[in-house]
Amino acid sequence: MNRGSTSQNCRRLYCEELNPLGFLGFFMEKPTKISFAGDQIPLSVLAAARIAGIDLAVDASAAPGSLPSFHFPSGSKLHGTNTLLRYLGRVVDIPNFFGQDAFESGQIDEWLEYASVFSSGSQFESACGHVDNHLALRAFLVGYSLSIADISIWSALAGTGQRWESLRKSKKYQNLVRWYNSIADEYSVALNEVTGAYVGKRGLGKSLATNPKGKEQGTDQAPKGKEGVVANGVVTSKHAGFEVDLPGAEVGKVCLRFAPEPSGYLHIGHSKAALLNQYFARRYQGRLIIRFDDTNPSKESNEFVENVLKDIETLGIKYDVVTYTSDYFPQLMEMAEKLMSEGKAYVDDTPREQLQKERMDGIESKNRNNTYDENMQLWREMIAGSERGKQCCLRGKLDMQDPNKSLRDPVYYRSNPDPHHRIGAKYKVYPTYDFACPFVDSIEGVTHALRSSEYHDRNAQYYRILEDMGLRRVQIYEFSRLNMVYTLLSKRKLLWFVQNGKVDGWNDPRFPTVQGIVRRGLKIEALIQFILEQGASKNLNLMEWDKLWTINKKIIDPICPRHTAVNEERKVIFHLADGPEEPLVRILPRHKKYEGAGTKATTYTKNIWIEYADALSIKEGEEITLMDWGNAIVKEIKKENGEIKELLGALKPEGSVKDTKLKLTWLPETKELVKLSLIEFDFLIKKKKLEEGEEFLDNLNPCTRKETAALGDSNMRNLKQGEILQLERKGYFRCDVPFVGPSKPIVLFAIPDGRKQASLN
Repeated sequence: MNRGSTSQNCRRLYCEELNPLGFLGFFMEKPTKISFAGDQIPLSVLAAARIAGIDLAVDASAAPGSLPSFHFPSGSKLHGTNTLLRYLGRVVDIPNFFGQDAFESGQIDEWLEYASVFSSGSQFESACGHVDNHLALRAFLVGYSLSIADISIWSALAGTGQRWESLRKSKKYQNLVRWYNSIADEYSVALNEVTGAYVGKRGLGKSLATNPKGKEQGTDQAPKGKEGVVANGVVTSKHAGFEVDLPGAEVGKVCLRFAPEPSGYLHIGHSKAALLNQYFARRYQGRLIIRFDDTNPSKESNEFVENVLKDIETLGIKYDVVTYTSDYFPQLMEMAEKLMSEGKAYVDDTPREQLQKERMDGIESKNRNNTYDENMQLWREMIAGSERGKQCCLRGKLDMQDPNKSLRDPVYYRSNPDPHHRIGAKYKVYPTYDFACPFVDSIEGVTHALRSSEYHDRNAQYYRILEDMGLRRVQIYEFSRLNMVYTLLSKRKLLWFVQNGKVDGWNDPRFPTVQGIVRRGLKIEALIQFILEQGASKNLNLMEWDKLWTINKKIIDPICPRHTAVNEERKVIFHLADGPEEPLVRILPRHKKYEGAGTKATTYTKNIWIEYADALSIKEGEEITLMDWGNAIVKEIKKENGEIKELLGALKPEGSVKDTKLKLTWLPETKELVKLSLIEFDFLIKKKKLEEGEEFLDNLNPCTRKETAALGDSNMRNLKQGEILQLERKGYFRCDVPFVGPSKPIVLFAIPDGRKQASLN
């Protein structure tokens, strides 16, 4: 043995003592070869190496039963699937591939061991269910980025072949399928290469939204700095998931409530609260109550209750029970009388404006020290709804000198003669939110009340009222309100637009309501992912709509069908001298890269329509490309009074699309074309953010809707309401009104794609 070898061996022994990976781990040596038995393919290791960009020579001729092995240039070896995965997790240049700390590494180890369960036929579906539950509101199995845990479980599923493929097409395990498709899409080049070689057609096949060919300009290396990935209509993010703790929460004992007021439809801000409640309920294996805070009959209705429940279903919120604050009206009145008897509440007939001023100035009401009998006499007047009673309110006797103004004797009950949408005219007095909410929270067993941070100053009031009532304490957990640019989220202000006919209703596409943005073309998966990316942060943020629509585009683009439209008022005929004498029909895919979009019939005629704007950009003698047909030469442009009236030309079958600057959409001149109404929308207000006290009526956008008449290909007769499509070179649209007859247009709503759009003015 020569001197160099001795030195190398000594160094190797020393390093093995310091590092369980020995010499290899110490010097981060990368393997050059992998060997395994042909009947035991380490799919996860091959996939991880490919994603990491490590080129391995493959030897599948090892003896049956042999463990897969890494071979290193030094002659060293490592054995065992999970050992190889852990090694890759440590040495490759992918952030947090083996976790960002020891705890995450331990979690990853657990998933590596769990992956073997999928190979057990009897436990396959229970394993799917387990991972599906874990992935609720998570983008990755551990932490916030791809790890070897994801690759291990993903490969275990892919390796089961047709069994997983069949289950994948169902809606049984939506979280699992979303996660699987997301990884399949983001790392499509690497994963399709590996599964194509070792799993075959009965394995992975093609991801429903994966476009391997479309990745040519990219890379299968681990991406850096990406905000999100999309697959099969679902977007996930490396930063998705809340991963925060509820103070004092115990698994199996947590109870949460989402408590909307039925005075409007749910909007994007409510969505965050609803999803956050669901997240914690699932995380702690607890209960989630949907409770309608129906204490103001002047604003509430059954219509709003029904539509809030519809919106909750749209968001995919799973709850245990629906309750109403009105269910507790008798107990709340008893509590009010109890507090009066204990000297903790009093009836006040101070006029409202004076009462508000006194609260601001810390001045005690003249009624603050009324006797119990005096209070009860006025209370009975309130209950009866008399003229005297209408002048009164019930107030808590807290602390009129407290610097926190919410503690300055807040109002507990007000008179209101309006009938209640559930109870009718039984009551003439109704509790305020401040009084009812802590009471019902405690009575219903809520352990943690999630409230947006705008209520922070009222937390002390909430706790004080519970203390005065003598009820169990409920822990408040704060999160930041979701604010959007150019957007009003106040239901009072949104109601103004409805009542004044400025919009079509609460589901108007210009509204930030769940129904409004879905009607405009937002996929609910995009909304959920957008909200997940905000997490449970307490920082107030003003969010851009562009980010949400960008997520949405990534979801719809891989799968939505393509169609063609030409503006009706500004179109020009293009006569092709050698075009077909009789209309020729060919069947083409509605999406060239997604078979699931189906097919369409494309008609070729001697005369075709093109956009006037396209005609303006063409020069005589120029060669152009007619999309889905081929190239043509424009030989003559006929004009009248400077206006283009007709183009004359001929096909050029031997032409190449690479040789042309203009690629034009077109429609055949036939009676089969359908009428379209293309509608674009803009923000309802023209200012990005209204300042405190600034009147929204002074900032209304004068033009928020623009309609363009167009002609569309005949296949659009088959569009269904709600279907999303792309009009070539025009953008994405949602079908709001489908085809009903030749005289009425199909109504298509333009879907923003995340790019800054010009004003409609």
